[in-house]
Amino acid sequence: MTSIAIVYHSGYGHTAALAQSVAAGAAAVSGTQVHLIPVEEAEAKAAILDGADALIFGSPTYMGSASAKFHEFMEWSSKTWYGRGWQDKLAAGFTVSASQSGDKLNTLIQLAVFAAQHGMVWVGGGLLPGNNSSNGSVEDLNRLGSFLGVMAQANADQGAEVAPPVSDRKTAEKLGARVAEAAARWARGRA
Repeated sequence: MTSIAIVYHSGYGHTAALAQSVAAGAAAVSGTQVHLIPVEEAEAKAAILDGADALIFGSPTYMGSASAKFHEFMEWSSKTWYGRGWQDKLAAGFTVSASQSGDKLNTLIQLAVFAAQHGMVWVGGGLLPGNNSSNGSVEDLNRLGSFLGVMAQANADQGAEVAPPVSDRKTAEKLGARVAEAAARWARGRA
């Protein structure tokens, strides 16, 4: 059984909705156990994080950066970092903001650097960009064109029941499945 932990912060519910989509994608891969862990519960669930084959990080993008709550989690992990507790685990990330850009790439870079500092191996989205031609649509997977991880957009005046849109949620599902499949291969190779 492969274990995937999705650690996320959600200020308004949009990142939680995306985390649930990532979890659904990972859970669809046979032999995968998925743990959704809000950052506020990370310390209490440290054993799950330490035992996971892959960690997927999620944060809203606030002012061009991961949220303060997610930064607290990053700082909390320093003892794990010092002991190399997550060394050679797989990692991936996702983020959401109200703006189409919102400087979300900066948040994904922060998450990837955080994973690299822990000695983790980053898994990108693996999808070609959508919605980038005259035949494209906002319904396309990876409609915001990210390679590093999932970028989603949620209108500021809509709740998590409708935002992010279906295309972003499906893109997140694809990331969850990709990480779960990679983790299964990675675990077999390390055995």
